Amino acid sequence: MNARPHRMKNLFASSALIFLLATLGALFPAGGLRLAADGGRSNQHQTTKQKTVPAAPAKEQPMPFRAGETLNYRVTWSAFSNAGSLQLSVPERRDLFGWPTWHFRSVAHTLGPVRSIFELDDQFDSYTDAVTPESRQFESHLNEMGKAQDQVLHFAVNGQVSRAPAPRVVVLPGTRDPLGALYALRGMDWQRTPEFRAPVYDGHDLFEMRAQRDTPSENVKISSGTFSAERISIRVFQYDKEISAIHFVMWIANDTAHTPVVLQADLPFGNIRAELISAPQ
Repeated sequence: MNARPHRMKNLFASSALIFLLATLGALFPAGGLRLAADGGRSNQHQTTKQKTVPAAPAKEQPMPFRAGETLNYRVTWSAFSNAGSLQLSVPERRDLFGWPTWHFRSVAHTLGPVRSIFELDDQFDSYTDAVTPESRQFESHLNEMGKAQDQVLHFAVNGQVSRAPAPRVVVLPGTRDPLGALYALRGMDWQRTPEFRAPVYDGHDLFEMRAQRDTPSENVKISSGTFSAERISIRVFQYDKEISAIHFVMWIANDTAHTPVVLQADLPFGNIRAELISAPQ
């Protein structure tokens, strides 16, 4: 291994890294674009006052997934064909502080030789509004190298009165957490959406995700079968500048559930790829 131990920790610092979008927090050090916390007060100054904005009536958006769905993936990294396991699931649809929300979960473990280098057992939970769909709560439960760390973030949209308990993180309208962003891409009508943009907050830094469909249908052959899938490319921006060193691609099956069959990240220190090995019938 040419990578130093701290590079390995950056590589496997969260299961969100493995499923693409939450690589943001693991790949880049703290000190990026910070959001105000502690009920909307930053450590420096408060630039925007909270105002009460009446909520306009809105209907819940239909989604292709359902409560109870579980998807399992095998993760490869560089020369390691069995570097880890990833499970994405929708445990429930529930009321959270008066908001109707989807509960998304990801669980990841390192396996085999990679686990001997870096032991990781991580879980992330996203509570995404079923109407807007903005992130309402994002949880990380990390267990890495025998060290456990838990974090619960309550998102409060700037300009709206939050129902969540303090402390809160004040975010831009439409902000997703990384896991909620992944599911948002499944819910898009790509025939009518040339490009999808959204701010994404990973618990440390704020980024802009820009996604577009490259191809409407291509055959993707993996161990669990051959799928007709849309190829979606994802670019990441910070301070309006693209982070060109990383590139994300996901293949979403042309089925009723819009199942992600392959998730891939091309990074300076190797290629990470998660392939679907089991899905509900």
